[in-house]
Amino acid sequence: MSWSQRFLAAVEALADPVRMARGRVFAEAERVDRLKVAPHEVTARVAGLGGEAFDVALGVDAIDPADWRRVEAALAAHPVLRARLLSGELPPEVADVFAGAGTSLFPAALHMMCGCDDWGTPCDHGAAVLYALAWAFDEDPFLVLAWNGRTREDLLTALRRAPAAAGEDAPDEPLTAEGFWARPSGLARLRERRPAPPVPPGFVLQVAAPPPVRVRRRDLADALLPAYEALASAAPEPE
Repeated sequence: MSWSQRFLAAVEALADPVRMARGRVFAEAERVDRLKVAPHEVTARVAGLGGEAFDVALGVDAIDPADWRRVEAALAAHPVLRARLLSGELPPEVADVFAGAGTSLFPAALHMMCGCDDWGTPCDHGAAVLYALAWAFDEDPFLVLAWNGRTREDLLTALRRAPAAAGEDAPDEPLTAEGFWARPSGLARLRERRPAPPVPPGFVLQVAAPPPVRVRRRDLADALLPAYEALASAAPEPE
């Protein structure tokens, strides 16, 4: 799911579907203007049907600093997401990491103010801003973090400072005289592995398509098979 789909799925569970449908019409008609995302608040102006304009503000509860630390540790421990974040992406799957850490990037309740006389949850103008915001998240996913009070650079700095996950960018072991002459542990494990069963003579002739060549009216594979069997019988036994 995209960022807009995840966000709308969260807010539509809290909102009146009829008002959300009318708000989408407003947003698609480009009646939402001056959309601004700030820490814990989104503001915009929405043109009403009568030509008047209404100021709308959407608030979100702040994420506790301890929750941020848990989320950053969880992201740092996920090599793929960490690499994508450090390369400049904000994958929608990051929302799942937040949920797994016991918090959410999306509001659990709608905190909305509008200058109109409709006290619904949300009003049509507020619903329009929700849709405009969702689409803005697809254009710049880091706005999701900005609304939650975290800049892109704040998160990336925290990830750079966090320890790498096991197996990721592991430092080389220091080279010593003892270590240089020691048998690598990986080689010892390879020696302990059971040998693969021997391949029967002429196996390659069975799995590979032979060229369309005949030797004394015989297929090339049939003509070569005795030679493979002779080579196999002459080979020394493995130790």
